[in-house]
Amino acid sequence: MQSVCVTLQPLSAFATALKGDTLFGQLCWAIRHRYGEQRLTNCLNGYTENQPFAVLSDAFPEGYLPLPKLPSCFYQTNTDALDRKALKKRHWLAIGDVSKPLEQWQMAAVDAKTISAETASSLSEKHPQPHNTINRQTNTTGDGFAPYSVEQEWFIPNLNWSLYLLLDTSKLSLAECEQCLKDIGEFGYGKDATIGMGKFRIDKFDQQTLPSQSVANACLTLAPLAPQGLGIDAENSYYQLFTRFGRHGDIAVHQAGKPFKNPILLAQTAAVFSITPPKDGFIGQGIGGQGELSKTISATVHQGYAPVIAINFNAKVCL
Repeated sequence: MQSVCVTLQPLSAFATALKGDTLFGQLCWAIRHRYGEQRLTNCLNGYTENQPFAVLSDAFPEGYLPLPKLPSCFYQTNTDALDRKALKKRHWLAIGDVSKPLEQWQMAAVDAKTISAETASSLSEKHPQPHNTINRQTNTTGDGFAPYSVEQEWFIPNLNWSLYLLLDTSKLSLAECEQCLKDIGEFGYGKDATIGMGKFRIDKFDQQTLPSQSVANACLTLAPLAPQGLGIDAENSYYQLFTRFGRHGDIAVHQAGKPFKNPILLAQTAAVFSITPPKDGFIGQGIGGQGELSKTISATVHQGYAPVIAINFNAKVCL
């Protein structure tokens, strides 16, 4: 698998978070539109048998990675110099600091204000956008006036975001993948793309190896992951669970009749799993196929894989 760092610049507000599993779904649709359904089928061969053609991470501020979601006892902190509230705001670790011992990561990490050059206290702001339902026959709201709001996320200006991509170039070339990602950015990503949401520009598409620590014995995940049945040491792993209530996108919303997929239980990004780091740079599993995820489109799959950073994790520190 080729490792690529993709740097993008948001050009509009987003109504869907830039998560690796959602980006994978959008990439599949982009392949179908540009190269045809048979090409997508070929790319997905073996996807649920640990042979993904692509594994995408979440988008992070350029030059930074998420701080692992670990109990505070795993970190060395100078409480005299920093209050605990300020310490908890440090969510981002510079890529150059990955080589440091994990217990030093929290002190080396920075908050959003540092990344934004002290122009904002957060990297994005969320605002509700009012909408209304229009009767297309009368071009009015009609008697059933029912306004509603959709939350939009606006990123601070001039801040680049990076995501990491592992790609099987025997199924999809680097140039083809880059073009598909550009297609997503031009059309729009996620919810409300048809009314201008989720637009971005690809500024860099560079082959770049994921950082790692020497003598690694665990993995830090960079996207939502399905860890079930992977032989992970659960007692010495730390993660937050969430349920993904997925739905079909693109033209499948209208073709399927029932756009919603079966819910999936995933481990949130920035989890630490005590498992031997793989050589191919990802762990997890492909979800779906044969009607398991969708009753309307039986071949539907979901990215349960995640790119990982190999780390040296002493799980006995907090004992």
